[in-house]
Amino acid sequence: QVQLVESGGGSVQAGGSLRLSCTASGYPYSNSCMGWFRQAPGKEREGFAVVYRNSGGTKYADSVEGRFTISQDNAKTTVYLQMDSLKPEDTAMYYCAAKVAFSVASCGALWWARAGADIGYWGQGTQVTVSS
Repeated sequence: QVQLVESGGGSVQAGGSLRLSCTASGYPYSNSCMGWFRQAPGKEREGFAVVYRNSGGTKYADSVEGRFTISQDNAKTTVYLQMDSLKPEDTAMYYCAAKVAFSVASCGALWWARAGADIGYWGQGTQVTVSS
């Protein structure tokens, strides 16, 4: 059974940092994207960071470029999200996600389109709250 488990959420003041992690189990595909979506109350779910497991190539949404960094471990079973310079508008539920794909460009297309409707696997979510 495929499972994605997130950890590391919490509450911080604006300008602070958090580090999230997502560990996959029962997921055999090396040709896959793993990354992050978020959803704030009353807003559409949005993808913002993704890594292609085979190459380590990454894609970011403009809203987090230069502030957030996604990475993976050597076994390619865990992804990390380092979030710096956090803003109140970053407050949301953060979800780990995975999808079979064949290039980092394909990962980007999947993450920016249709509010994640084509994603194959989802984690349970972890809350991030940023106060001013």
